[in-house]
Amino acid sequence: MVSHNPFSALFGRSPFQPLLEHIVKTTESADLLLAFYDATLRDDWDKARELRNQISQCEHEADELKTKLRLNLPNTLFLPVSRSDLLELISVQDKIANKIKDIAGIMLGRKMHVPESLEEPMRLYLKIAVDTVYQARKALHELDDLIESGFGSNVYGVLQGFIKELHELEHQADDQQVAIRRQLFELEQNLPPVEVVFLYQIIDWVGEVSDCAERVGARLQILLAR
Repeated sequence: MVSHNPFSALFGRSPFQPLLEHIVKTTESADLLLAFYDATLRDDWDKARELRNQISQCEHEADELKTKLRLNLPNTLFLPVSRSDLLELISVQDKIANKIKDIAGIMLGRKMHVPESLEEPMRLYLKIAVDTVYQARKALHELDDLIESGFGSNVYGVLQGFIKELHELEHQADDQQVAIRRQLFELEQNLPPVEVVFLYQIIDWVGEVSDCAERVGARLQILLAR
């Protein structure tokens, strides 16, 4: 069947499909991070190790998708997006999977325990971070639909709405990060100093997950502006 989409007719296979495949794999990794965290709260380190291995596998598969895109992306794309923008987008997405792997790795390696009073605030913080990743996935999917529709106004409006929600989620993550850091500061004197250092590191890395997901939305806005 011959496509009636002018972009598809002129430029063939869309580069957005591998981007979507990549962020789907990234959201799988984010889901596993929540399950991993719950296992640490139960001191179920065997389950935590199993989940960390799954996270590592997701990150490896995401890396393969990134490499596949980079190797197969033509030097010139006659699309309403530039090659450099697409490469930047896949790089930002890749940092999400990498950071999730780092969080699980250090928590497993040290068998870290989050202080009891921080268990629920930290889980909420992680959940918001995971939600930002899912929202980035929705926005990217909508961009693919936007290309397919020839930039119809209805799809464009929906995409802008997804990006706005993504910014709001990242703001929520920032607020939660500030609250958790404040709570941890009040607990510092009763915790081993080394554990405090690594807890702050985990808090920062979870924030980076949200930041990178929000940057996906920012890159999509740049693509639309061009």
